[in-house]
Amino acid sequence: MDELYPWQAELWQQLSGRQEHAHAYLLHGPQGIGKLALAQRLMAFLLCKAPAQGPCGQCKSCLLLAAGSHPDNFILQPEEADKAILVDQVRRLVDFVSQTAQLGGRKVVLIEPVESMNLNAANALLKSLEEPSGNTVLLLVSHQPSRLLPTIRSRCVQQPCPLPSPAQAAQWLAATLPEVGDEARADLLALANGSPLAARVLHSQDALAQRAAVVEGVKRLLKQQQSPTQLAESWNGVPLIWLFDWFCDWSQRLLRYQLTQDEDGLGLSDMRKVLQYLAQKSPTGKIVAAQDWLLQHRQKVLSKANLNRVLLLETLLVSWLALPGQG
Repeated sequence: MDELYPWQAELWQQLSGRQEHAHAYLLHGPQGIGKLALAQRLMAFLLCKAPAQGPCGQCKSCLLLAAGSHPDNFILQPEEADKAILVDQVRRLVDFVSQTAQLGGRKVVLIEPVESMNLNAANALLKSLEEPSGNTVLLLVSHQPSRLLPTIRSRCVQQPCPLPSPAQAAQWLAATLPEVGDEARADLLALANGSPLAARVLHSQDALAQRAAVVEGVKRLLKQQQSPTQLAESWNGVPLIWLFDWFCDWSQRLLRYQLTQDEDGLGLSDMRKVLQYLAQKSPTGKIVAAQDWLLQHRQKVLSKANLNRVLLLETLLVSWLALPGQG
């Protein structure tokens, strides 16, 4: 049975206590808060022959699901990590929805993340989402519901998934990563925007060490000890979305500091002095222009656009090198 995280207990009581279920749920919230585990638990609950507060784990349906051979569930995810869900995959889903449940109960479909469907795939899903045949429930998991077609959102019961409190997140991560120091865990949670599962993934990907190398590179850039081209090439192993997330965060903190002069708002200690210097030396207009460019191109990164990575980062770094000073 999938783990129920402490911050999901109240929502689970609501979901498991319903006498009747909608034909489609959109479970949404930031990445790394356990939405997929919640959806998998709900799928098991909906398929279970003797559910109580959760799936029983003992009936034929639960045993088949645990073995990965349940005939009445369909899980749709990208065939490759960070790739799109394609229209042919959705067509197979549509065929599944049109069939009769083999165990005589519900059919349950789980799509994650639903925003990874390309436009053709999303349009192919609409008919099944509006009028699923038989006793079918579709569970759509989304990290970014704003990227979904309005026609998809409108056909679902939209269910926001709770974030853990800071105390819950810290406690869970401490139990999960006891070998990591308190300060490092706090930094991981900050980078993950408070999402503890995302923080655990960042740790497994050595994010703190990679960020330290990026921060050191930015300092060398501003001291003109390394060129934008050299630095862009040296960051080849750093995920592009991390770089855009960090620079977007830094640009926002620059603008906030110019307005408030609040040093606590400068974020993690590794960039505070750099950001304070840039905020004091850079015209607001330049920072806003840099932030607009970052947000625009971050969206392209998220949508898997075909981008020239080195040229993209070189352009970013040239604009940051030019921030201090007038003009």
